[in-house]
Amino acid sequence: MKKMIMLGFFVPLFVFAIQIHAPVQKIIVDGTAKDMVLDEGYVYIGTDKGKLQVYDYKEKKFTKEIALPKIQDLTGDRASPRVYSVDFSENRYLLLSDSGYGGYANLWIHENNTTTQLIFPEDKRALVKARFVDKNHILLGYLGNEAALFEVDSKKERYRVQLSESKFSDFALNEKKTHAAYGCESGVISVIDVANGNVVKELKGINLDNTYKVDFKQEIVSAAGQDRRGAFYDVKTGKGDYVEGSFLIYATGLSPSAKKVAFAMDEKNNISVFNRESKEKIAVLEGQKSTLNSIVFKDEEILFSISDDNTVLMWKLN
Repeated sequence: MKKMIMLGFFVPLFVFAIQIHAPVQKIIVDGTAKDMVLDEGYVYIGTDKGKLQVYDYKEKKFTKEIALPKIQDLTGDRASPRVYSVDFSENRYLLLSDSGYGGYANLWIHENNTTTQLIFPEDKRALVKARFVDKNHILLGYLGNEAALFEVDSKKERYRVQLSESKFSDFALNEKKTHAAYGCESGVISVIDVANGNVVKELKGINLDNTYKVDFKQEIVSAAGQDRRGAFYDVKTGKGDYVEGSFLIYATGLSPSAKKVAFAMDEKNNISVFNRESKEKIAVLEGQKSTLNSIVFKDEEILFSISDDNTVLMWKLN
């Protein structure tokens, strides 16, 4: 009888994810947003109109714009290049753009109101992503899944290493920029030592297909999988886990503590935010109109997202 009474008073506890239907800010850029980074109150956005636009999200205004020269497209017309990778370090701006020639890239540095080209179409470099390691060194990701460290002053690569035969997808640096995680179409993530390009760990067994995007915080790597798995690995142990999506997962982001992880989980382009350790869904961000390109956390409560349109959205979880 006592056992039956106790069961009668038992109430199961369910935790429901918060539905967030609107961002706290909507930033309209010139063109389709292709890449984004955050730094000290500013968001740096690369667009397909050949521009890097800098937005002060505290003052809610654009503070700088860098426009690249037009290129000749496949039809022979003059067109704006796509800026598909951007970064900022110590008053230097980094832009990686297409050249309109054979799938090769142009790499640019902008400093003191002057834009200088570092890599040209004649160099025949099929680059996909570039990020500053420091003011004078840039980490590169090649389409053929090669990692390279480029020195700005000498305009030479200190190394270039082939990570695998699979097509490159994305890379992310850790906070100290000492290591980077490279994702590819095989689902295997290669963690390299940035100083020399040596592979120090291979993370595998969770994603069995292309990892569209990766992030790297607090020795945790998250991966957005074509196999509908939002994966996360502990770099030290190599062990991983995942949450299941209902659609291809195009983007991911980790909070600074890596306690929260975000994935674009469904065909409606909603962003689902999880407690990484418990895999509990804590929020769903609704309102992105196109396929997600990037998710970046500012802190534990605020994150930004971009998709294949002209809007950058700023979200607040609480």
